[in-house]
Amino acid sequence: MKTFKNGNLLVTSNPHITDSMNTTKIMTLVIIALLPSLIASIYIFGFRALMLTLVCVVAAVFFEWAYEKIMKKPTTTGDMSAVVTGMLIAMNVPVTLPYWQGVIGSFVAIVIVKQFFGGLGQNFANPAITARIVLFVSFATDMTTWANPNEGRIFSAADAVTSATPLGVFNESGAAEAESMFSLKQMFLGTTGGSMGEVCALALLIGGIFLILMRVISAATPVAFLGTIAVISLIAGVNPLWQICAGGAMLGAFFMATDYATTPSTTTGKIIFGIGCGLITMIIRLFGSYPEGVSFAILLMNILTPHIDNFCEKRLYGNPAKEAKKAEKRAAQRAASEGGADN
Repeated sequence: MKTFKNGNLLVTSNPHITDSMNTTKIMTLVIIALLPSLIASIYIFGFRALMLTLVCVVAAVFFEWAYEKIMKKPTTTGDMSAVVTGMLIAMNVPVTLPYWQGVIGSFVAIVIVKQFFGGLGQNFANPAITARIVLFVSFATDMTTWANPNEGRIFSAADAVTSATPLGVFNESGAAEAESMFSLKQMFLGTTGGSMGEVCALALLIGGIFLILMRVISAATPVAFLGTIAVISLIAGVNPLWQICAGGAMLGAFFMATDYATTPSTTTGKIIFGIGCGLITMIIRLFGSYPEGVSFAILLMNILTPHIDNFCEKRLYGNPAKEAKKAEKRAAQRAASEGGADN
């Protein structure tokens, strides 16, 4: 494609499709989609939820700016991707997590997972998911200390106690006990213990539908992810809606299993990715010693994304292997005919 800029002829490669949507707009829409969950977190757990979110966001933006400054790379903090990463880190941890641990999580996500691999779009794993797993392995006690919901007492301090969580009870006492202690209404509205951004299924559903309607994400992965959880739950004899609302299933399905850089690009690939996430999540929930499996499921499927993309790649000019065999067959036929003519 030939274009003119400042009087100079520029020859650019395809694709030549232009769109008004750019990284900054996409990330801004994701931030808007996360706001219902953030507001619900502040209402449920108190003002500290906002403070922890701000700490993670400021740390993420700072680390991105500082790394690019040190490495003399163009500053990309204006694309808002670091803000999204900071918010997702906060959504994935207990509200009582010490602020300095939130800063460490932001460093891991931005510097180690994102920038060390080339920046936005080059990372092989979801930064927020990896940060959560690193924090869990490093600070297991703080990452499993769940505060009691304040339920509207916004300026009350969140109690740093080990409150029961739906999946914790499910893991220790079974489905019957967990479903009797925590109703679907409680989990849908968020009046249970857990990571501050994953407890209110209603807020996550609003944000997820918003992203789908705005065409920021495809519905393929969330539907496949949550659908697989539902199917396996039915097979296992547990309540599928309860499993979908419990833990980080909806947060992971809508906001982290749909990351552009670390998930497949084709619709078929997205479906396979979602099914894999749901399958691994339920295997860990039903048979693992750790009650939640969403983070590990998404991380493992992130690693498989290149292979899924290769498997689902559309070949516009036929199958190379078949074409090679056809070429060999034609060459053999020509050789045979030439040999026959010589005789």
